[in-house]
Amino acid sequence: MSRKPIIGISGNFIIDRGGMFPGYKRAYVNDDYVRAVAMAGGIPYIIPIVSDESIVIEQMSNVDALILSGGYDVNPLIYGEEPRQKLGAILPERDKFDIWLLEEACKMNKPVLGICRGIQIMNAAFGGSINQDLSYDENCYIKHFQETSPSTAGHTVEILEGSKLHSILGSKITTNSFHHQTLNRIAEGFTVTAKAKDGTVEAIEKDGENFVLGIQWHPEMMSSSSQEMLHIFGNLVKNAKKW
Repeated sequence: MSRKPIIGISGNFIIDRGGMFPGYKRAYVNDDYVRAVAMAGGIPYIIPIVSDESIVIEQMSNVDALILSGGYDVNPLIYGEEPRQKLGAILPERDKFDIWLLEEACKMNKPVLGICRGIQIMNAAFGGSINQDLSYDENCYIKHFQETSPSTAGHTVEILEGSKLHSILGSKITTNSFHHQTLNRIAEGFTVTAKAKDGTVEAIEKDGENFVLGIQWHPEMMSSSSQEMLHIFGNLVKNAKKW
């Protein structure tokens, strides 16, 4: 009997603001990612942030696919810009870690799914840039940081025919939305495969046969109530089995 594929989920830091240990770092990831992977038939593993690249190589060697999870803003110095007034909190330690994970996954031809911050670090790592706040994107008029339940679909996303995402979701879907940054210049070697009606980039895919997909919304938060969103994770698991 073949084993289920192991899906690594990039971890994050949460820093205690009070209690017994103010300033104390804790390694974590939102449970929605874990649950979505398990529901899709994979074995979820949280990959903790480390500062040793040799350990990152071993971490990626021990999983069959990678999810780049959400979290802090990406440091704009990565894509050659100075921080603007509305930039949120950054964590350069995590930027370096996620880029190492992504680079190793691509070297090993392992499937990658980037979610929210994940699509942004994916774009930045390969030479693209980011609008540091929605207000800096002159075409943005849709509410991209909703104030309703995370499982509620907030706006429409139109998907490019012939893309990997199109084969999963079809030509149109409604998604939740919790981001204050958007993709600007798209990295060379990637194709925009989904947009909101205001032109905001909602998905990119790395050119070629390998499954390297970034999406701007949070399908893990909708996966318990939406089979369509769960299919995204199912497709990642299916590609991990091929690997």
